[in-house]
Amino acid sequence: MPQHRPAEPDIRRYYTEVFAEADRLDRSPQGRLEACRTRDLLARLLPPPPAEVLDIGGGPGAYAGWLAAAGHRVHLVDLVPAHVAAARAAYPGITATVGDARHLPLPDGRADATLLLGPLYHLPDRADRVAALREAARLTRPGGPVLAAAISRNAALIDLTAQGRVDEHNRALLREEYATGVNDPRTGFTTAYFHRPEQLADDFVAAGLPAPAVYGVEGPLWPLLNALGTGPAERLFADAAACAETFERDPAVLGASAHLIAVAHTGVDRSRPAG
Repeated sequence: MPQHRPAEPDIRRYYTEVFAEADRLDRSPQGRLEACRTRDLLARLLPPPPAEVLDIGGGPGAYAGWLAAAGHRVHLVDLVPAHVAAARAAYPGITATVGDARHLPLPDGRADATLLLGPLYHLPDRADRVAALREAARLTRPGGPVLAAAISRNAALIDLTAQGRVDEHNRALLREEYATGVNDPRTGFTTAYFHRPEQLADDFVAAGLPAPAVYGVEGPLWPLLNALGTGPAERLFADAAACAETFERDPAVLGASAHLIAVAHTGVDRSRPAG
């Protein structure tokens, strides 16, 4: 794969000057569905509290704060200083530091479980994604889970088409992104890589982890929720979440989710998928 320009300046600028991450999960039906389903998966896939959870790329702390409230001991790391400051201010029950997912000055086996719910889709070079997963595995005690999120290869074209925002200016960019997985920031998002489910699994294996279980987060109905402006208390929202759970491991439907989550346990036989 060709080398791309360094992602870090783009990412810091985007999340500091362009986009407010703090309320992203509350701004749209898809965001609320993503949060609902991600929390459900975390509750099922993480060790029971209290556990030491390392939340790498945890942003301003939406999941770290929720995990701390559930009884976990959470340390958040993020590349964006403003995110770390926001997490510390909003969630005094967690600790938080600025850091790069590929190289963290933390001891081996520090955590009972490690989350990478953002870094992989901001690293366009596969070697960097593998390095982040390898670092997560190093930081997780033997037998502990490593969970990583990815943006689905199909998500951008589905989302912008459903919003009526595909035009002669971005159509070629979106088709190129669909072909290569590498997002062009001219589409409106920052430097990013969008995975196919099998590529996410391959990244885990390349990092020395077992073949992971891959879950679809939102399922196929998130564009409908957005189009209808569906509220979280409406029956359609609950039905869409139930549909996503039903299809969450179906290989034929995984890519219809906007996000994917993969999980593997360190020190486990590589011949068997986790989960």
